[in-house]
Amino acid sequence: MNLMLSDINIPEVLKDDETCRYIDISKLKIADCLGCFGCWVKTPGRCVIRDDATEVYPLIARSENLIYVTRVVYGSYDETLKRMFERSIPVQQAFIRIHNGETHHVQRNVLPKKAVIIAYGDISDEEKKVFEKLVERNSNNMMITAWKIYFVNENELENKMIEEAEKWKRCL
Repeated sequence: MNLMLSDINIPEVLKDDETCRYIDISKLKIADCLGCFGCWVKTPGRCVIRDDATEVYPLIARSENLIYVTRVVYGSYDETLKRMFERSIPVQQAFIRIHNGETHHVQRNVLPKKAVIIAYGDISDEEKKVFEKLVERNSNNMMITAWKIYFVNENELENKMIEEAEKWKRCL
């Protein structure tokens, strides 16, 4: 499955089908993670908060290709995408493994995936470096085997979203 998660409107030309899902997470009701670890001990694999995040994190786990669209804020993801990542903890187990010489959580039925990150906004060179390192570190926890980051301005954003999603169609 191919999945685009965006913190802004999805271009109208991109429509869900059997192999592709496009989700504007800014339109969803996603609460902050409580840090209660209920998803590990009370309801393993399921967040105890019942909101829209419970429909999204299983899609992330099952996806083989991801496109994340996010404004870069202080070298990090926009709060909308960051909140979604934090609420995706149920796809990990409380157990630790060694991965690439580092300790990371054991994944719960998560497919290895490739990711494209479309980062937009007024991003300084220093913020780009911080963001690149953040994506690299997060990839180890999210089973991302390969990734590409595109830094674009807001005028280029919609075209880049469409261009990257169209690459999925050419691979079928």
